[in-house]
Amino acid sequence: MIEIRNDWSIEEINAFFQMPFNDLLFKAQAIHRDVFDPNQVQVSSLLNIKSGACPEDCSYCSQSSKYDTGLEREKLMEIEQVLAQAEEAKKNGASRFCMGAAWRNPTDKSLDKVIPMIKGVKDLGMETCVTLGMLSQDQAHTLKEAGLDYYNHNIDTSKENYSNVITTRNFQDRLDTLEAVQNANISVCSGGILGLGEGQKDRASMLQSLANLEKHPDSVPINLLVPIPGTPLENVAPPTETEFVRTIAVARILMPKSVVRLSAGRTEMGEAMQAMCFFAGANSIFYGEQLLTTDNPSIQKDQDLFERLGINI
Repeated sequence: MIEIRNDWSIEEINAFFQMPFNDLLFKAQAIHRDVFDPNQVQVSSLLNIKSGACPEDCSYCSQSSKYDTGLEREKLMEIEQVLAQAEEAKKNGASRFCMGAAWRNPTDKSLDKVIPMIKGVKDLGMETCVTLGMLSQDQAHTLKEAGLDYYNHNIDTSKENYSNVITTRNFQDRLDTLEAVQNANISVCSGGILGLGEGQKDRASMLQSLANLEKHPDSVPINLLVPIPGTPLENVAPPTETEFVRTIAVARILMPKSVVRLSAGRTEMGEAMQAMCFFAGANSIFYGEQLLTTDNPSIQKDQDLFERLGINI
């Protein structure tokens, strides 16, 4: 019987990070196998429906108006374009369609334009997910009424490291939005990014913040930073491959029933590293050659990988 806990101490989590690598992966795989089909991976597709001009100063982001990254500003996409992309994603095997807009927080007027997109994607028989920035409680209820399945709002890093990465909002702002989403009975998608200048203790603290929420996130994306020229973090050293895999494994142990998504940065990961992440407990990916503004492996490349690993979607 898998125990679901929301009271993990930082000492317990650090102890997992300190385990011998093989012992940690064995423990994570045993838990993963007890809850999920170990050879099944859920596939989501992500579309950037509005690019650039975000007033936030997230040090890793190409869409911040604070940095010159060469990204062109684009207005909100038309619904016909969005639904055409969703249909294509469904045809390629994606079961969930995620839509992201570069807003600090959406206005009610902006939300009114996104709601028909959510309903249209639902009508295609796909799960829906959006990431629009910070939400009020009323806005979360509005999205629930529109039929939204998932809301993505990553906490990015530890509460201790947060102000080193972002100064235009604070860590509690992130938690408040997650609370509003959970109160509206929308499934939470929330994880973090590795490569933001953090250390192992920060990774442990980030996972503690997620695992000790009143309800674990339904989906936990773990991203590897894709350094963007022009951003403050363009030259930060990435974590080692084993550090990244360890974080996946600890996420699986702390949140046994959450789907752990291997997210941004997969173009920098070889076949063996991705296979190790799946063994450590990752069981979801983003499908398609583009994430919000960064590259992703081609669908054919992922299909070939899955075939070699004996993974089903």
